[in-house]
Amino acid sequence: MEQKRADALSRRIYSDAQHEWERLVEKPSNWLELETTLLYMKRFLPKKGKVLDAGGGPGRYSIYLAKHGYRPTLFDLSAKHVAFAEKQAKAEKVVGRFDGFEVGSILDLSRFPSSTFDSVLCLGGPLSHISSEGGRLKALSELVRVAKKNSPIFVSVMGKWGTLASAPLWSMKSSIAEIRLTRRIMDLATKGEDTMWRGRHYAHFFTLNEMRTLFSKIENAKVLKSVGLQGLSATWSDEYVRKLAKDERAWDNWLRVNSIAREVSAVVDTSRHFMIVARKTK
Repeated sequence: MEQKRADALSRRIYSDAQHEWERLVEKPSNWLELETTLLYMKRFLPKKGKVLDAGGGPGRYSIYLAKHGYRPTLFDLSAKHVAFAEKQAKAEKVVGRFDGFEVGSILDLSRFPSSTFDSVLCLGGPLSHISSEGGRLKALSELVRVAKKNSPIFVSVMGKWGTLASAPLWSMKSSIAEIRLTRRIMDLATKGEDTMWRGRHYAHFFTLNEMRTLFSKIENAKVLKSVGLQGLSATWSDEYVRKLAKDERAWDNWLRVNSIAREVSAVVDTSRHFMIVARKTK
């Protein structure tokens, strides 16, 4: 799919900034995605500095960082999301800690000089909406370029095998209807391609090996960690996760199990979203 059309569809699909703001806290199936991402940010971020939140949507992570002493720049393809993020930052009284709220594509970060940021985020799957391998490599290269030497870079994407394994969670009716579309389901299974995501949009679903291969083509980036953001709960229903979370001991034990499993390659590959933590080496 031609990228300008893909970008236009992205703006339409992600037009509901309030929904995206609530996504990680409203649905139990997304709780681990948020908590695991924050855990690794705390582990690898420097103690302070400038952070680019590329494809940062309505600002969930940027506002968290602003509250914890960082200077974020929120950057997103959707003007609606950027406006929502600025309004939310004002409401939470951290807008003065931001270095900017800007609209643009992760394919073009030319407004930012090389080696500007102490860390770079690209979370939730913006890379999954770039419609060519060359474009995805270009975007990754840009994310690395604007980071300072030795800075951490966090990139999360939508996972192919986790998405297919969680087909029953799409709803029984819609999942069977989609699996009946032979070409579509086989394109997803063999190439990670879905040109009808959410009915009319483009999305690319990654394997762990594919992401590692992309990073290997960037000579000044080193992969430090690969993390399954839903862990072993990737195919669980919201109803079950919510019930488990009500049992304090069971929930604590399950979090401990996930802390052991989330970096296992098989678990990374079968998460609906997984994250690469890399470092710029020079």
